[in-house]
Amino acid sequence: MKVLVGVKRVVDYAVKVRVQNNTVDLSNIKMSLNPFCEIAIEESVRLKEAKSAEEVVAVSIGPKQCTETLRTALAMGCDRAVHIQTDMRTDYMQLQPLAVAQLLGKVVEKEKSDLVLLGKQGIDSDCGQVGPMLGGMLGWPQVTFAANLQVEGDGLIVERETDYGTESIKIPSLPAVVTCDLRLNEPRYATLPNIMKAKKKKVDTIMAEDMGVDLEPRNEVLEVFEPPPRKEGIIVQDVDTLLDKLRNEAGVLSS
Repeated sequence: MKVLVGVKRVVDYAVKVRVQNNTVDLSNIKMSLNPFCEIAIEESVRLKEAKSAEEVVAVSIGPKQCTETLRTALAMGCDRAVHIQTDMRTDYMQLQPLAVAQLLGKVVEKEKSDLVLLGKQGIDSDCGQVGPMLGGMLGWPQVTFAANLQVEGDGLIVERETDYGTESIKIPSLPAVVTCDLRLNEPRYATLPNIMKAKKKKVDTIMAEDMGVDLEPRNEVLEVFEPPPRKEGIIVQDVDTLLDKLRNEAGVLSS
């Protein structure tokens, strides 16, 4: 089995973003590996450690700095990496899910991958569309929001998150696309020796503009604004006062 795993470079989850000129200001801001992509990387490396996968290839789309994010994936255990380079913003402002799925599809066809593992969504755009779009374009079975993944014969059994709990889906045979949710695993920390080894691993760079994909956005973001500041709370003296305020002032309790 040959696994292709998606790696996205996003604004670090702990950073408070700034909105300027009707967009999120990315200058002088900490960027890091998308947490859901980190889970996908961990799962792909576990498949290799279990001898279910022969090779794990990481792929990322974005500016030159994406090589740093790919090195993190390589340090976690990926064998090599593919960098699709573009200066377009990847947080939905410019490069959008349809183009991303098409670019990934080109890499899948070139690499002849059997399984594609992606994070369920990027924490910058929160679209969650690339996995389903990619599966549809390739004509492959897909499972989203994976909470558990087991290899069975030539296929997979995937437990996925739903609004009402979980459900298990059997994919009789590969290829397939799976997007990874939070409870699938706990990603490992890259050790110093593996970080040093990652510097010697191969990273192929391809220009996005040379891949024959229309990169123009389909949708236009009209406005970006910060959420209103939260109102200051009050301290009540007892439960009766709390219930009275919830019922008569907040209107969240019925009489």
